Amino acid sequence: MPEVRRLAPEAVVAQLRRRWANGHRDWLDGGGAWPLAIRLGAPTEIEARTDSAGVRGWVEAWLAAERGPAFWSPDGGDSAARLEWAERQWSSLGRQRLPLRLLVPGPAALAQWIGEESSWDRASARAGQIRQALERDGLRLGRHFDWLARCLDSEFHRLIGVLIWLTEHPDSRLYLRQLPIPGIDTKWIEANGGRVTDLLRQLHGGTGDLYSLGGLRRVPDLLRLRILDPQMSRPLGGLSDLSAPLEEIAALPIAPASALIVENLQTGLALPELPGTVAFLARGYAVEAFGAIPWLASCVTHYWGDLDTHGYAILSRLRQYLPRARSLLMDQDTLLAHRSLWQREEKPAPAPLGALTKEEEEVFLGLLGDCWGEHVRLEQERIDWEYASRCIADALRRDRA
Repeated sequence: MPEVRRLAPEAVVAQLRRRWANGHRDWLDGGGAWPLAIRLGAPTEIEARTDSAGVRGWVEAWLAAERGPAFWSPDGGDSAARLEWAERQWSSLGRQRLPLRLLVPGPAALAQWIGEESSWDRASARAGQIRQALERDGLRLGRHFDWLARCLDSEFHRLIGVLIWLTEHPDSRLYLRQLPIPGIDTKWIEANGGRVTDLLRQLHGGTGDLYSLGGLRRVPDLLRLRILDPQMSRPLGGLSDLSAPLEEIAALPIAPASALIVENLQTGLALPELPGTVAFLARGYAVEAFGAIPWLASCVTHYWGDLDTHGYAILSRLRQYLPRARSLLMDQDTLLAHRSLWQREEKPAPAPLGALTKEEEEVFLGLLGDCWGEHVRLEQERIDWEYASRCIADALRRDRA
C-alpha cells in the first residue's frame, strides 16, 4: 500500500498550532504571509481504489469539520477559513468530490481553528487601543502579546495612563511613585517597568532606560562606606559608617591609600580599624558605581568576594571600571584551607570571564569543572577570621611597600 500523505483535520490543527507558536507575536505587528494555503494531500485514483475506506473516512472527516465552528465567520463575511474542493472524474470510481486545500485568510481565522480566538481577539483589540491612544500606528507590540491577551482591564488601562502621562510630561523630574496615576506602586512598576521602557523607546527613539526616557528622577544609589582610619574620618565629624548617594561619596574630601570592596555586609562591619583604608560593603554585581568615584582611581583597591564562580564574575565585571583592582582571599590556598566549611553553589556563573589573572582563572575553571567537588563554594564570612585578618594585613603592607 502506498504511503498515505493525506492530512486529517487533527493533523492540520497540530500544524497550525506550530505556526501559531512561532508566529503569533509577529502577526500582531502585521507580519505573516496571508492567506495561508495548506495542501491536504488529496489522493490519486490509484490511492483511492487501494484504500477506499480510508479515503472515504478522510473525506467525511473534512465534511464534518466544515460544518464546525472553525469555518464560521463571526462577522458573516469571508474572514473564516474555508475548504477548497475539487471534482475528480475517475474511470474506475466515477465522479468524486475531494477536499484539496485549507485556505486561512489571516491570524484571526487561524486562531479560531486552534481554539486561540479569545487570546487573539483580546491582544489585537488592545494593541489597536494602545496605538490609537498614543497616535502611533507603527508601535510593535507583538513581544507583549501574552500580557495583552491575559492582563486585567485595570492593568491594561493603567499602562495606557502611564504612557500618555509620560508622553505629555516628558521632563517632570518626579519619582515614579509620585506619578499622579492611581495604582502606580512599587509592585506594578516591578512587573511593568520593562514594558513601559520598551514602548517609550519606540515612541521617543534611543536606548535609554525608564528614567531618562520618561524624564523621571532616579532613586539615589546609596553606597555603604566604612572609613576604617579614625584620622581620615575626623574632617567628617568623626563619621565612620556612611550610607550616601554615589555623588556625595564621590565628592568626599578623602584620599585613602587602600580600599576594600567586601561582598558580605557583616564581614565588612567586622573589619577593624586600618590605617589609610576604607571599605565598601555589599554591592553584589552593581559595581559600575566604583568607576564614578575619582579618589578610588588613585588608591589600591582589593575585591574580597565569595570564593565561588559568581565571586569571580563580579571581580571580572569590577575590572571594567577599576582595571587595577586586586582580588583578596580568593585563591586556591584559601579555598582548600577551609574545606570543612564549603557549601554548594546551585547556579554557577557561565564561562568565559575576560578579566581574570591566570591564577584566578585556574580557580574559577576548577570550580566550574568540579575539580574539588560538585558545585563547591566558600562564602567569605565562613573564612577563619584570624586567617582573613593576616591576609588583609599582608595585602595592606604590600600596598605601602
